[in-house]
Amino acid sequence: MGTAPHAVIFDVGNVLFPWEPRRLYERLFDNEQALDAFLSQVVTKEWHFQHDAGRPFAETSAELSALYPEHADKIALWGPRFGEQLGPPIPGMAELIEELDSAGVALFGITNFSGEFWRDWMPQVEWLFGRFRDIIVSGDERLVKPDPAIYALALQRFGLAGPDAVFVDDLTVNVEAARAQGIHGVVFTGAAAFRADLVRLGVLAG
Repeated sequence: MGTAPHAVIFDVGNVLFPWEPRRLYERLFDNEQALDAFLSQVVTKEWHFQHDAGRPFAETSAELSALYPEHADKIALWGPRFGEQLGPPIPGMAELIEELDSAGVALFGITNFSGEFWRDWMPQVEWLFGRFRDIIVSGDERLVKPDPAIYALALQRFGLAGPDAVFVDDLTVNVEAARAQGIHGVVFTGAAAFRADLVRLGVLAG
């Protein structure tokens, strides 16, 4: 039998904290139809993914505001108030992080996240991420999941071989990319199911 994994690498958005731009903008629109149009046509997730890849918000917001000047004031809020798009921890996950940390399991992260947004948000969630040994932020590295290079970088920086770690993400494509690097991959569906996976893999006792 092989040695059980001794580290867990977490995605952040929709694994530890829910991400939904509507959380911020629903407070700023009186009309639901106008809100839906703004989110689906203006500040799209495809537009946002440029930040995850390392583009500065000053550039992307200027470009978008030039296309939609009538929304310039609301576009300008995306970066400074990005933390308001993230909700409280997904039920059970803060408790699971505490359990893993108490058991001596090494905690790491790989997140597709703007480096500038991350640094603004981190002081609000240091109580949780203070338990982590290191976190790879895509916007700082200019590498995004599922690029194999970001997993290779993480293993090198974390001092791990693939089988040493379990990686959890809500997107199957990202989990499959981790598995291709020899990492144990789990698609996140909820805290209880993930804890059961960690027991199955020998990371936690039943």
